[in-house]
Amino acid sequence: MLVALLLLLALSNAIEASGEESDGGLCDYKVALDPRPHSVSITEFGAVGDGKTLNTIAFQNAIFYLKSFADKGGAQLYVPPGRWLTGSFNLTSHLTLFLEKGAVVLGSQDPTHWDVVEPLPSYGRGIELPGRRYRSLINGYMLDDVVITGDNGTIDGQGSMWWNWFNNKTLNYSRPHLVEFVSSKSVVVSNLTFLNAPAYNIHPVYCSDVHIQNISISAPPESPFTVGVAPDSSDNVCIEDCTISTGYDSITLKSGWDEYGISYGMPTTNLHIRQVHLQSSAGSTIAFGSEMSGGISQVLIEGAHLYHSSSGVEFRTTRGRGGYITDISISGLEMEDVHLAFSATGQCETHPDDNFDPFALPAVNKIFIQNVTGKNISIAGEFTGIRESPFTSICLSNITLSITSELPASWSCSNVSGHSTSVSPEPCPELQVGVPCLNSSWSGRIFSQSSSIGRAEAL
Repeated sequence: MLVALLLLLALSNAIEASGEESDGGLCDYKVALDPRPHSVSITEFGAVGDGKTLNTIAFQNAIFYLKSFADKGGAQLYVPPGRWLTGSFNLTSHLTLFLEKGAVVLGSQDPTHWDVVEPLPSYGRGIELPGRRYRSLINGYMLDDVVITGDNGTIDGQGSMWWNWFNNKTLNYSRPHLVEFVSSKSVVVSNLTFLNAPAYNIHPVYCSDVHIQNISISAPPESPFTVGVAPDSSDNVCIEDCTISTGYDSITLKSGWDEYGISYGMPTTNLHIRQVHLQSSAGSTIAFGSEMSGGISQVLIEGAHLYHSSSGVEFRTTRGRGGYITDISISGLEMEDVHLAFSATGQCETHPDDNFDPFALPAVNKIFIQNVTGKNISIAGEFTGIRESPFTSICLSNITLSITSELPASWSCSNVSGHSTSVSPEPCPELQVGVPCLNSSWSGRIFSQSSSIGRAEAL
């Protein structure tokens, strides 16, 4: 009996180490779609959906009223068809904001209707300007169990004025986002269309258990540095079944900026991204960093279509960032009309101020990329690490890219090492010298952990 028990224990340990037995990824924990027991319409609070009447007070009063139902099963704020102009407002816990088909929440084009708040502590300043920043259109701070959903309703930031101010360098503060959750948990954003964000569309920061599903995001190619979804110092995040087309990054993972991110020390970890269609005009469809000083790890990306983009997958960092990007597993990518398929750079020389530590060197390693096809690709890969901290264990497998450029080399590498198997065109020698790569054994373990994502309620 003792021998049999020891053999069973050894077998279970082997399965765990190989990652071959798993309950699935975070996205396999489906969100319960239970209705809230209480519901009111925004019209009950005097809102007018004519696209001209400012409804900020109506949204604020409705949410203040619904806050009283938090201990009674929560409540829903219903937004019927119409064009509902508003400035920034805050949500509350145990709330569903539901946008009916034909409902459009419009961000005001008067900057005085957007509150000004302190910078995030892991950044120390606004991203674009020193000092404070504009509050996002829809906000959640220290919330639990909050849902933004609908029957394909729309949130339109009317961002053109913000883009003009950014381009003309006439902004007073860093631009706002459309939706931002700070220090919140059990968050769901689903079944909506996002248009014309001033900067980011969805920004969960310091959050846990975030599910972003079945959304469409769009901003014009010329919109400067508009971003789709930006998980930031957050854990247990699922992004699936989304279509995103932006001026800059489609999905970008972040975790704080230089000494502020190092001090705050909150990583982005345990992310699952799957079945997404991504287009980026000037940035990357999937980006890591460059603000990653709290660390980024344990990211599983599978089944993504990347098209008509400047860059496919990009890892960004620099001296002074500290932190790490590690344990990244990417598979099942289909690329078409992408200029640069893969990139990793240690030369993103942007800093919040002059107080960063130039000896805070980031670590980039254990990057697994496999099962990728690409057509109409100009450059296969550019990997430029940091001399004092080379990028290591870059593992490429089963990648076939159709290169259209007449450049003499499809890959370029420096201060990087790794291994490749069945990659065409053949990578640079630096990516062929490492030990053969095993499949990322962590992916089967971390995503088998139960998550409270599935406990969030939505209509």
